[in-house]
Amino acid sequence: MGNGILGSLSLVKNINAYSTLLAADAKEPKESAGSFMIQQLEEITIGGQKLYITTTHVCLFIITLVIMIFALIVNKKIKNATEDSEPGVIQNIAELVVEMLDNMVKGIMGSKTKKFVNYISTLFIFVLLCNLSGLLGLRPPTADYGVTLPLGLITFGLIQYNAIKQNKLGHFKSMFEPIWFLFPINIIGEFAVPLSLSLRLFGNVMSGTVLMGLIYGLVGPYTVAWPSVLHVYFDIFSGCIQAYVICMLTMVYITDKIGD
Repeated sequence: MGNGILGSLSLVKNINAYSTLLAADAKEPKESAGSFMIQQLEEITIGGQKLYITTTHVCLFIITLVIMIFALIVNKKIKNATEDSEPGVIQNIAELVVEMLDNMVKGIMGSKTKKFVNYISTLFIFVLLCNLSGLLGLRPPTADYGVTLPLGLITFGLIQYNAIKQNKLGHFKSMFEPIWFLFPINIIGEFAVPLSLSLRLFGNVMSGTVLMGLIYGLVGPYTVAWPSVLHVYFDIFSGCIQAYVICMLTMVYITDKIGD
C-alpha cells in the first residue's frame, strides 16, 4: 500500500513537472511564429488604462515620418524652383508619382477627379509603403486588421457622405430598389463595403507575412539569397497590386454612388 501511495505521489509530481514545462514553453514565442506575429514592445498606463506599443505602431510611425519628410522636402524644392533651375531627382520622382496618380483617378472618376484625387493618392502611397515595409525587415502594418479596418471605415464614411450630399433623400430611397423587400439585402451590401476592402487587403498581406515568417523560422540556416525571390512577389508585386486594388475599388464605389 505504501508503494502505491509513493507511486501515486511520484506520478503527480511528474505530471506537475510536465505541466510546468508546457506552460513555460507556451510563454516563450516560437522562432517561426515570432517573425510574423505582432510583438508587444512597451506597456503604458494612462488613467488606469493599459496601452500597448507594438511593432505595428512603430512601423506606422516610421512610414508616417518618411511620408512627412519627403513631402516637406518636395514642397521646399518646388517653392524654391525657378524657370531656369533644373528639377532634381526628388522633384522628378514626385512629379512622376503625382502625374501617374492623377491619370489613374481621372481614368475612373472623370470630372470628379479634382475632388477625390488627394484622398486616393494618399491612400495609395500609404498602403504601398506599408506593404513594402517588409523589405526592410519590418512587419507590414497592413498585416494587422486594426490598420486595414479603419481604412475601410474611412472609405465607407466618405462614400456615404458624398452619396447623401449628392443624392440627398434619393440615397436612402435607393435602398428599397428595385423592390422594397430587398431593403435588408441592400443594407447588408452597404455595410459589406468596409469589410470587403479591409479583409481583402489584410488577408493578402497577412498571408505573405505568415509564409515568409514560416520560411525563415523553419529553414532559417538555409535562407540565403533565395528568399529574395519570394520577397519580390509578396512585398513588391503583391504589395503594389493590393495598393492599386484598394484604390480602384474605392473609386468604383464612390463613382457608383455619385456618378461621373
